[in-house]
Amino acid sequence: MLSNSTRIRIALNAQLLAGEASYRSAGIHRYIYEVLRRLPQAAPDIAFTAFIGPRSLAPEAAGIRWVRATWPTHRPAIRILWEQLVFPLLLAREEWSMLHAMAFVAPLAVRLPVVVTVYDLSFVHHPEAFRTWNRIYLRLFTRLTCRRAAGILTISQATREDLIRLWRLPPERIGVAYPGVDPRFRPLPEEEVAAFRARYGLPDRFILYVGTLEPRKNLEVLLEAIARLSPPVPLILVGGRGWKPAFLYRLRALEREGRARWIGFVPDAELPLWYNAATLFAYPSRYEGFGMPPLEAMACGTPVIVARASALPEVVGEAGLQIDPGDVEGWTEGIRMLLHDVGLREALRARGLARAQRFTWEETAQAIVRFYNNLLCNQPLPSIP
Repeated sequence: MLSNSTRIRIALNAQLLAGEASYRSAGIHRYIYEVLRRLPQAAPDIAFTAFIGPRSLAPEAAGIRWVRATWPTHRPAIRILWEQLVFPLLLAREEWSMLHAMAFVAPLAVRLPVVVTVYDLSFVHHPEAFRTWNRIYLRLFTRLTCRRAAGILTISQATREDLIRLWRLPPERIGVAYPGVDPRFRPLPEEEVAAFRARYGLPDRFILYVGTLEPRKNLEVLLEAIARLSPPVPLILVGGRGWKPAFLYRLRALEREGRARWIGFVPDAELPLWYNAATLFAYPSRYEGFGMPPLEAMACGTPVIVARASALPEVVGEAGLQIDPGDVEGWTEGIRMLLHDVGLREALRARGLARAQRFTWEETAQAIVRFYNNLLCNQPLPSIP
């Protein structure tokens, strides 16, 4: 740890802390929220000030000073103007040791040492999923921020490798702070799960998918695999409608056949029950910066099958089945095998529970603090295991 007569002061730009519960508040919001909850305990000798939006849901975290923007920064265009024009002026009023931009972009006018968190490069891999101006902004300003930053944090080795390969950024400046999984994701009592099934009219056996319905989630492959199952076992999809889900016609057809059911967005508090009620969890996404749903499913003791793509193998390791994202036959056989092989399901359940215990938000915060300390001490950045 750093020891200094002057206390270390770190500014945190957390404008993407969401202000309402929806499927859009998942992912980045959850990561920022959980990290902010734990940073003061991970670094009691550091003074943190978090700059958040006027509607942001701030966690209870003694040891963080909260500064709310007076501009409506929940609107993307206004947030960008605030970050680039107003935020540098606010920072100039005080002395800081470092700025941590907690999502992609830092103000270009800031002369402080900057750490930036980059969650994924979906705007590079899947530009069609972004509005033109948003894609241009993210590609230009994220790249500029990364080139100027003293350090870059990612949430997976896959994203770290993307930054090195696509943008030729120095590996020694990039670290990884994996997300954690909340303790509420755990095996629940059978009677509680049975009551939940009855409330929603769920069958005893079903396959679960949790996530936004959008092209990069590769749901057309999963739907085709479900259509081939004999005897049929239904697929339950939990999540909001995202950008251009062209496969909806196929989903609607399977719903009419009783092979699928789209629930839509559900409250975050219900998610552990959905995972517990499922026979298995399927996640065919072609690209993820990390992939929280498979980790949450494993923490609940649900066997998982995921795409062998991007960061998903880092999440599940040997604790789940991995299938090439475009292999419909492989997905069909993998799901069929899990449905019929009780011994395999039990083995994956045990492995998944053990693996999920390795991912904690406390460790996330500690990894971030280690990264800060190495930068501020001008030591080599933490190596990636």
